[in-house]
Amino acid sequence: MSLKSLRKNFAYLLFFNFTVILNASDISIVRENGKLIVKAGDDLFTQYIYKDEKRSKPVLYPVIGPLETPLTRKYPLEEKSEGEESDHPHHASLWYTHGDVNGIDFWAVGENKGKIIHQEFLEMKGNSFTSSNFWKDGEGKTICQDQRTLRFHEFGQNGRAIDIEITLMATVEDLVLGDTKEGSMGIRMAPEFRLRGKVARGSCLNSEGAVGKSIWGKRASWVSYWAKFDEQNLAISIFDHPSNPRHPTWWHARDYGLVAANPFGQHDFEGKPKGTGDMKLNLGEKVTFKYGFLFHLGDPLDSNVAQKYLEWSKENI
Repeated sequence: MSLKSLRKNFAYLLFFNFTVILNASDISIVRENGKLIVKAGDDLFTQYIYKDEKRSKPVLYPVIGPLETPLTRKYPLEEKSEGEESDHPHHASLWYTHGDVNGIDFWAVGENKGKIIHQEFLEMKGNSFTSSNFWKDGEGKTICQDQRTLRFHEFGQNGRAIDIEITLMATVEDLVLGDTKEGSMGIRMAPEFRLRGKVARGSCLNSEGAVGKSIWGKRASWVSYWAKFDEQNLAISIFDHPSNPRHPTWWHARDYGLVAANPFGQHDFEGKPKGTGDMKLNLGEKVTFKYGFLFHLGDPLDSNVAQKYLEWSKENI
Protein backbone atom coordinates (compact mmCIF):
# COMPACT_ATOMS: atom_id res chain seq x y z
CA MET A 1 0.00 0.00 0.00
CA SER A 2 1.30 3.47 -0.86
CA LEU A 3 2.10 6.10 1.77
CA LYS A 4 -0.75 8.21 0.36
CA SER A 5 -3.22 5.34 0.84
CA LEU A 6 -1.99 4.74 4.38
CA ARG A 7 -2.44 8.39 5.27
CA LYS A 8 -5.90 8.46 3.74
CA ASN A 9 -7.07 5.38 5.60
CA PHE A 10 -5.61 6.65 8.86
CA ALA A 11 -7.43 9.94 8.32
CA TYR A 12 -10.68 8.03 7.84
CA LEU A 13 -10.11 6.26 11.14
CA LEU A 14 -9.47 9.52 12.96
CA PHE A 15 -12.55 11.15 11.56
CA PHE A 16 -14.79 8.25 12.51
CA ASN A 17 -13.23 8.04 16.00
CA PHE A 18 -13.09 4.25 15.74
CA THR A 19 -10.81 2.22 17.94
CA VAL A 20 -10.33 -0.76 15.64
CA ILE A 21 -7.53 0.03 13.22
CA LEU A 22 -8.30 -1.31 9.77
CA ASN A 23 -6.98 -0.17 6.41
CA ALA A 24 -7.35 -0.89 2.73
CA SER A 25 -5.59 -4.25 3.08
CA ASP A 26 -8.67 -5.52 4.98
CA ILE A 27 -10.76 -5.00 1.84
CA SER A 28 -10.41 -7.64 -0.87
CA ILE A 29 -11.85 -7.53 -4.39
CA VAL A 30 -12.14 -10.75 -6.42
CA ARG A 31 -13.37 -10.97 -10.00
CA GLU A 32 -15.82 -13.81 -10.66
CA ASN A 33 -18.47 -14.52 -13.32
CA GLY A 34 -19.37 -10.98 -14.34
CA LYS A 35 -19.07 -9.42 -10.91
CA LEU A 36 -16.53 -8.19 -8.42
CA ILE A 37 -16.93 -9.65 -4.94
CA VAL A 38 -15.92 -7.12 -2.29
CA LYS A 39 -15.17 -8.45 1.18
CA ALA A 40 -14.27 -6.77 4.46
CA GLY A 41 -12.06 -9.34 6.10
CA ASP A 42 -13.95 -12.62 5.66
CA ASP A 43 -17.36 -10.96 5.39
CA LEU A 44 -19.21 -9.96 2.25
CA PHE A 45 -19.51 -6.19 1.87
CA THR A 46 -20.99 -5.93 -1.63
CA GLN A 47 -20.80 -7.17 -5.21
CA TYR A 48 -20.27 -4.98 -8.24
CA ILE A 49 -22.42 -6.71 -10.87
CA TYR A 50 -21.16 -5.46 -14.22
CA LYS A 51 -22.27 -8.19 -16.63
CA ASP A 52 -25.82 -9.48 -16.29
CA GLU A 53 -28.21 -9.83 -19.23
CA LYS A 54 -31.11 -8.92 -16.92
CA ARG A 55 -29.53 -5.62 -15.84
CA SER A 56 -29.37 -2.45 -17.96
CA LYS A 57 -26.48 -0.99 -15.94
CA PRO A 58 -23.79 -2.01 -13.43
CA VAL A 59 -25.09 -2.16 -9.86
CA LEU A 60 -23.83 -2.82 -6.35
CA TYR A 61 -25.79 -5.62 -4.68
CA PRO A 62 -26.15 -6.61 -1.93
CA VAL A 63 -24.83 -3.83 0.29
CA ILE A 64 -24.08 -5.20 3.75
CA GLY A 65 -23.66 -2.65 6.53
CA PRO A 66 -22.80 -2.74 10.24
CA LEU A 67 -23.91 -5.81 12.18
CA GLU A 68 -23.96 -7.68 8.84
CA THR A 69 -27.29 -6.06 7.96
CA PRO A 70 -28.43 -5.86 4.31
CA LEU A 71 -29.21 -2.19 3.63
CA THR A 72 -30.71 -2.27 0.12
CA ARG A 73 -33.85 -4.05 -1.05
CA LYS A 74 -33.66 -7.42 -2.79
CA TYR A 75 -36.07 -6.74 -5.65
CA PRO A 76 -35.47 -6.83 -8.61
CA LEU A 77 -32.20 -8.75 -8.21
CA GLU A 78 -33.83 -11.45 -6.09
CA GLU A 79 -37.31 -12.40 -4.97
CA LYS A 80 -38.62 -9.64 -2.76
CA SER A 81 -38.46 -10.11 0.99
CA GLU A 82 -41.30 -9.59 3.45
CA GLY A 83 -42.42 -5.98 3.44
CA GLU A 84 -40.79 -5.13 0.12
CA GLU A 85 -42.68 -3.68 -2.82
CA SER A 86 -42.14 -4.84 -6.41
CA ASP A 87 -42.39 -1.33 -7.84
CA HIS A 88 -39.86 0.47 -10.03
CA PRO A 89 -37.79 -2.47 -11.34
CA HIS A 90 -35.10 -0.01 -12.40
CA HIS A 91 -34.38 0.77 -8.71
CA ALA A 92 -31.70 -1.91 -8.46
CA SER A 93 -29.93 -1.55 -5.10
CA LEU A 94 -27.19 1.10 -5.74
CA TRP A 95 -26.34 2.53 -9.15
CA TYR A 96 -25.49 5.55 -11.32
CA THR A 97 -27.42 6.55 -14.45
CA HIS A 98 -29.63 9.32 -15.83
CA GLY A 99 -33.07 9.62 -17.39
CA ASP A 100 -32.23 11.94 -20.30
CA VAL A 101 -28.92 11.72 -22.14
CA ASN A 102 -29.32 13.21 -25.61
CA GLY A 103 -32.98 12.33 -25.30
CA ILE A 104 -32.32 8.69 -24.36
CA ASP A 105 -33.77 7.35 -21.09
CA PHE A 106 -31.11 5.41 -19.19
CA TRP A 107 -33.02 5.56 -15.88
CA ALA A 108 -35.95 3.28 -16.69
CA VAL A 109 -35.77 -0.22 -18.17
CA GLY A 110 -37.55 -1.73 -21.13
CA GLU A 111 -37.76 -1.56 -24.90
CA ASN A 112 -35.86 1.34 -26.51
CA LYS A 113 -34.32 2.35 -23.19
CA GLY A 114 -30.61 3.03 -22.90
CA LYS A 115 -28.09 0.63 -21.39
CA ILE A 116 -24.73 1.18 -19.73
CA ILE A 117 -22.36 -1.52 -20.95
CA HIS A 118 -19.17 -2.42 -19.11
CA GLN A 119 -16.11 -2.35 -21.38
CA GLU A 120 -13.07 -3.02 -19.25
CA PHE A 121 -11.37 -2.56 -15.92
CA LEU A 122 -8.62 0.01 -16.21
CA GLU A 123 -7.23 -0.63 -12.74
CA MET A 124 -7.92 -2.90 -9.80
CA LYS A 125 -5.77 -2.28 -6.78
CA GLY A 126 -6.22 -2.75 -3.03
CA ASN A 127 -9.62 -1.41 -1.98
CA SER A 128 -10.55 0.19 -5.32
CA PHE A 129 -11.14 -0.32 -9.01
CA THR A 130 -11.62 1.84 -12.09
CA SER A 131 -13.75 0.80 -15.04
CA SER A 132 -14.77 2.13 -18.45
CA ASN A 133 -18.38 1.92 -19.67
CA PHE A 134 -20.26 2.78 -22.88
CA TRP A 135 -23.74 4.32 -22.77
CA LYS A 136 -25.74 2.87 -25.67
CA ASP A 137 -29.23 3.64 -26.97
CA GLY A 138 -31.93 1.05 -27.64
CA GLU A 139 -30.42 0.22 -31.02
CA GLY A 140 -26.92 -0.28 -29.64
CA LYS A 141 -25.44 3.04 -30.77
CA THR A 142 -22.89 4.50 -28.37
CA ILE A 143 -24.00 7.89 -27.04
CA CYS A 144 -21.17 8.59 -24.59
CA GLN A 145 -18.73 6.97 -22.21
CA ASP A 146 -17.99 7.03 -18.50
CA GLN A 147 -15.02 6.20 -16.35
CA ARG A 148 -15.76 5.38 -12.72
CA THR A 149 -13.64 4.66 -9.68
CA LEU A 150 -15.09 2.98 -6.59
CA ARG A 151 -13.27 2.76 -3.25
CA PHE A 152 -14.40 0.66 -0.31
CA HIS A 153 -13.68 1.15 3.41
CA GLU A 154 -14.45 -0.66 6.65
CA PHE A 155 -14.26 0.67 10.20
CA GLY A 156 -14.67 -2.41 12.37
CA GLN A 157 -18.23 -3.04 13.56
CA ASN A 158 -19.02 0.68 13.42
CA GLY A 159 -19.37 1.30 9.73
CA ARG A 160 -18.49 0.87 6.10
CA ALA A 161 -18.21 3.37 3.26
CA ILE A 162 -18.11 3.57 -0.52
CA ASP A 163 -16.62 6.48 -2.46
CA ILE A 164 -17.79 6.81 -6.06
CA GLU A 165 -16.15 9.10 -8.62
CA ILE A 166 -17.70 9.10 -12.09
CA THR A 167 -16.58 11.05 -15.14
CA LEU A 168 -19.01 11.41 -18.04
CA MET A 169 -17.27 12.00 -21.37
CA ALA A 170 -18.63 13.31 -24.68
CA THR A 171 -16.50 10.93 -26.73
CA VAL A 172 -18.89 10.46 -29.67
CA GLU A 173 -20.88 13.66 -30.08
CA ASP A 174 -22.04 16.75 -28.22
CA LEU A 175 -23.86 15.69 -25.07
CA VAL A 176 -26.87 17.05 -23.21
CA LEU A 177 -27.59 15.70 -19.74
CA GLY A 178 -31.24 16.60 -19.63
CA ASP A 179 -33.44 18.37 -17.10
CA THR A 180 -35.37 15.54 -15.40
CA LYS A 181 -35.92 14.32 -11.87
CA GLU A 182 -35.13 10.78 -13.04
CA GLY A 183 -31.49 10.49 -11.98
CA SER A 184 -28.74 10.04 -11.07
CA MET A 185 -26.62 8.64 -8.16
CA GLY A 186 -29.25 6.39 -6.66
CA ILE A 187 -29.94 3.85 -3.94
CA ARG A 188 -33.11 1.89 -3.16
CA MET A 189 -32.91 1.17 0.54
CA ALA A 190 -34.21 -1.79 2.52
CA PRO A 191 -37.93 -1.41 3.35
CA GLU A 192 -37.21 -0.63 7.01
CA PHE A 193 -35.85 2.76 5.91
CA ARG A 194 -39.13 3.74 4.26
CA LEU A 195 -41.10 6.59 5.77
CA ARG A 196 -44.38 4.81 4.96
CA GLY A 197 -45.49 1.22 4.43
CA LYS A 198 -46.01 -2.03 6.31
CA VAL A 199 -42.54 -2.36 7.81
CA ALA A 200 -41.53 1.28 7.57
CA ARG A 201 -39.70 2.70 10.56
CA GLY A 202 -37.39 5.16 8.87
CA SER A 203 -36.53 8.79 9.51
CA CYS A 204 -34.49 11.23 7.44
CA LEU A 205 -32.65 14.52 7.75
CA ASN A 206 -30.63 16.66 5.36
CA SER A 207 -27.74 19.05 5.92
CA GLU A 208 -30.09 22.04 5.92
CA GLY A 209 -32.29 20.68 8.71
CA ALA A 210 -35.21 19.50 6.57
CA VAL A 211 -36.83 16.27 7.73
CA GLY A 212 -39.18 13.62 6.38
CA LYS A 213 -40.65 13.79 2.88
CA SER A 214 -39.95 17.54 2.75
CA ILE A 215 -36.35 16.81 1.71
CA TRP A 216 -37.57 15.82 -1.78
CA GLY A 217 -36.35 18.29 -4.41
CA LYS A 218 -34.34 20.31 -1.90
CA ARG A 219 -30.66 21.18 -2.22
CA ALA A 220 -28.33 19.82 0.45
CA SER A 221 -24.75 18.68 0.91
CA TRP A 222 -25.88 15.40 2.44
CA VAL A 223 -28.93 13.38 3.39
CA SER A 224 -29.23 10.69 6.03
CA TYR A 225 -31.84 7.97 6.54
CA TRP A 226 -31.95 5.75 9.61
CA ALA A 227 -34.08 3.02 11.16
CA LYS A 228 -33.98 0.61 14.07
CA PHE A 229 -32.76 -2.93 13.47
CA ASP A 230 -32.92 -5.09 16.61
CA GLU A 231 -33.07 -1.98 18.82
CA GLN A 232 -29.99 -0.47 17.17
CA ASN A 233 -30.18 2.51 14.81
CA LEU A 234 -28.50 1.91 11.47
CA ALA A 235 -28.08 4.76 9.00
CA ILE A 236 -27.29 5.43 5.36
CA SER A 237 -25.74 8.87 4.84
CA ILE A 238 -25.05 10.08 1.30
CA PHE A 239 -22.57 12.87 0.53
CA ASP A 240 -22.39 15.27 -2.41
CA HIS A 241 -18.83 16.57 -2.84
CA PRO A 242 -18.28 20.37 -2.81
CA SER A 243 -16.34 20.12 -6.10
CA ASN A 244 -19.36 18.69 -7.92
CA PRO A 245 -21.01 20.94 -10.51
CA ARG A 246 -24.09 22.67 -9.04
CA HIS A 247 -23.22 21.69 -5.49
CA PRO A 248 -25.16 21.40 -3.26
CA THR A 249 -27.18 19.00 -5.35
CA TRP A 250 -30.93 18.48 -5.43
CA TRP A 251 -32.24 15.20 -3.99
CA HIS A 252 -34.80 12.95 -5.65
CA ALA A 253 -35.57 11.48 -2.22
CA ARG A 254 -38.88 9.67 -1.90
CA ASP A 255 -40.65 8.36 1.20
CA TYR A 256 -40.76 4.78 -0.18
CA GLY A 257 -37.00 4.11 -0.12
CA LEU A 258 -35.52 5.78 -3.21
CA VAL A 259 -32.80 8.39 -2.69
CA ALA A 260 -30.88 9.90 -5.61
CA ALA A 261 -28.50 12.85 -5.89
CA ASN A 262 -29.58 14.73 -9.02
CA PRO A 263 -27.93 17.98 -10.18
CA PHE A 264 -30.07 18.24 -13.34
CA GLY A 265 -33.80 18.20 -12.50
CA GLN A 266 -34.49 21.87 -11.83
CA HIS A 267 -37.78 21.82 -13.76
CA ASP A 268 -39.27 19.15 -11.50
CA PHE A 269 -37.63 20.26 -8.27
CA GLU A 270 -38.10 24.02 -8.50
CA GLY A 271 -40.75 24.50 -11.17
CA LYS A 272 -38.36 26.29 -13.51
CA PRO A 273 -38.83 26.19 -17.31
CA LYS A 274 -38.08 22.80 -18.86
CA GLY A 275 -34.45 22.65 -19.88
CA THR A 276 -33.16 24.99 -17.17
CA GLY A 277 -31.26 22.09 -15.62
CA ASP A 278 -29.70 20.84 -18.87
CA MET A 279 -25.93 20.37 -18.74
CA LYS A 280 -24.23 20.54 -22.12
CA LEU A 281 -20.86 19.02 -23.00
CA ASN A 282 -19.24 19.69 -26.35
CA LEU A 283 -17.53 16.83 -28.14
CA GLY A 284 -14.32 16.05 -26.23
CA GLU A 285 -15.47 17.61 -22.95
CA LYS A 286 -16.09 15.77 -19.69
CA VAL A 287 -17.57 16.32 -16.25
CA THR A 288 -16.80 14.59 -12.94
CA PHE A 289 -19.02 13.90 -9.94
CA LYS A 290 -17.97 12.52 -6.54
CA TYR A 291 -20.28 10.91 -4.00
CA GLY A 292 -19.87 9.12 -0.70
CA PHE A 293 -22.05 6.48 0.94
CA LEU A 294 -21.55 6.00 4.66
CA PHE A 295 -23.25 3.02 6.33
CA HIS A 296 -23.05 3.48 10.07
CA LEU A 297 -24.49 2.95 13.53
CA GLY A 298 -26.60 5.67 15.14
CA ASP A 299 -28.72 8.50 13.79
CA PRO A 300 -27.05 11.48 12.03
CA LEU A 301 -26.97 13.58 15.20
CA ASP A 302 -25.51 10.86 17.44
CA SER A 303 -22.97 10.04 14.73
CA ASN A 304 -22.15 13.70 13.98
CA VAL A 305 -22.67 13.20 10.25
CA ALA A 306 -22.21 16.92 9.60
CA GLN A 307 -18.61 16.72 10.86
CA LYS A 308 -18.01 13.45 9.05
CA TYR A 309 -19.13 15.11 5.83
CA LEU A 310 -16.64 17.96 6.28
CA GLU A 311 -13.79 15.55 6.90
CA TRP A 312 -14.79 13.36 3.96
CA SER A 313 -14.85 16.42 1.71
CA LYS A 314 -11.28 17.26 2.66
CA GLU A 315 -10.04 13.71 2.14
CA ASN A 316 -11.60 13.33 -1.31
CA ILE A 317 -10.20 16.34 -3.14
